[in-house]
Amino acid sequence: MIKSKFGDRVDGWLHAGLPFLFHQRVSPNLLTLVGALVSLLAAVAFAAGHFRSAGVLILAGGLFDLIDGVVARHHGMATRFGGFLDSTLDRLVDMALLVGVAVYFAARGDAPHVLLAGMALITSVLVSYAQARAELVVPDFRVGLFERAERVVVLALGALFGLLVPALWIISLGSAITVAQRFSKAYQEMEQIDASERAVLRERG
Repeated sequence: MIKSKFGDRVDGWLHAGLPFLFHQRVSPNLLTLVGALVSLLAAVAFAAGHFRSAGVLILAGGLFDLIDGVVARHHGMATRFGGFLDSTLDRLVDMALLVGVAVYFAARGDAPHVLLAGMALITSVLVSYAQARAELVVPDFRVGLFERAERVVVLALGALFGLLVPALWIISLGSAITVAQRFSKAYQEMEQIDASERAVLRERG
């Protein structure tokens, strides 16, 4: 939802706010890797119980995640591999952050909140996988209340303001709703495609 509303404006905001990033060519893939490493440090901070540090690191990693694509487009350096790298590392970071949270609760013998972190992890992965799988059949597949940007912001704010458990509930429920939306949309779109193909076959027969 955040991406669909503000995605087109991000390039302009970053050009205006961080002009030095565009003065010389910097590898977008390097920025992607740095952002992922920063976010993985947030996962370590979660596991150690340093929630505020984790929140700051998540936001810093998210900034790199915004910058890499803008820099790639500005310098004409966007590549298919760059997109693959960015998407794959996003999945790694998503899982690592919630594993870090689960490790923190597990070390304290807090089984209910370990399960909550696990539920947030599973539903988050399903959100991303459902879109990736659907896009193999439906090229323009944009639907869902709670995408990655929302999950990252909620987790970071939860960590910064001592509201980690409510944040996990929001991520879990929001992601579950989004998965349901994507299943419904995929069913509708794919049924139409199948019906069209059956009609073509009948005409040929």
